[in-house]
Order: sequence, then C-alpha cells, then structure tokens
Amino acid sequence: MKPEAQTGVDPFAADERRLRVLVVDDHDVVHWGLRLMLGEQPWVERCLAARDGREALAHARRYEPHVALVDLFVGEESGPEICERLRAAVPATRVLLISGAGRISPNTARAAGASGFVSKDRPAVEIARAVRAIGLGQAVFPPQEDQAGPMLTARERQVLDLMASGATNREIAASLFLSHHTVKEHTSSLYRKLGVKNRAQAVVRSQRLGLLD
Repeated sequence: MKPEAQTGVDPFAADERRLRVLVVDDHDVVHWGLRLMLGEQPWVERCLAARDGREALAHARRYEPHVALVDLFVGEESGPEICERLRAAVPATRVLLISGAGRISPNTARAAGASGFVSKDRPAVEIARAVRAIGLGQAVFPPQEDQAGPMLTARERQVLDLMASGATNREIAASLFLSHHTVKEHTSSLYRKLGVKNRAQAVVRSQRLGLLD
C-alpha cells in the first residue's frame, strides 16, 4: 500500500496531474475531516461530498471525479453496491473503499469494481497517498495480514457461520456447548461490529464483506 516507504521517495512526486475527488459517507465529522485533509493536498483540484448513493451518482455524472472515496456502509446502503453503480454510470471514476469498522477482501472489492481499500484507522497521510495512487491508476490494498475483515473473535466467527447456515440461537448454543445467554451476547456483538440490526442483515453484509463463503 505504501510503495514509497520502500525507497523513501514518493513515486508520484513528478506527476503534476490534479485530481477531482468525491467523498461518499453519511457522517458529517468524516465529511469534514476528509474534505479538510484532501483539500490541503496540492494535487487535489476539487473535493466533492455525497451522503448517499443517489447524491454520489449525481455528482459523479456532473463532475466526473477521478476518484470516489466510498465508505463500506453508507447509512443503510452498501458501499460495494454504490461502487458498482458509480462504475456503471461513470467508468472513468475509480473507487477506493474505506471503513473504520469493517474490512473487505480484495477479491470482493474488485468484483464490485473497486481499485482499493483503506482503513480509517490509518494515518491521514496514508489515506491521502492511497487516494492519489488510485487516481493515478494504481491498485491499493493492505497487506495480507490486515485483510481479516471486521475484528471478530474466533467464537464470533463460529456463531456467524452457524447463523448463516440458518441455525437458531438455541441450536448454535447446543452446537458450540454455550449457554443461550452467551450466544445472545455474541450475536449482539456481531450486530454492533457489522453495523446491522438483525441476523438477515448480518448474513448479507458478511457475504458482501467476504466473511462468508
């Protein structure tokens, strides 16, 4: 993800192209932070913002941004699905997925048409570098060890797998030799980490993130 870290030299230093960037996120603080950070970059021509998929598509068609920085979860919408619609409407716009709570596998991201993924936990300079790299035609994905998806425990992954198979909480409890109360705690934790309200949403979102086969 950081080719310049290997040599200490920015590989894009000689490239003077200026990029139009579209930030797609439903949180005001994230909008403010990303637009402030990107607006300070000399290579950013314009930084646009959208709070849902419809607004993102409208901006993309009107301004043809070089890069769309799209959160994995935009309200009730799926970032990868927004990515697919953006790419279909404006193929020249390349997409960098971003998230603070989730992860997505490179294969799943590429299948949606994205050219990379970056975590909001990374330093601002790395996020800016990733945006520029995507805009200049590169692919940006974290090292293999950082692609584990949302920070689920081993037990939560077991519960998620059984949940996806259609097992009830009591059946999960019996299968894993846990109490019904403990299974409820694990499912509540899964919902919180995945940003969903029920098991159906948890399964769908986990599939989109590449957490389930």
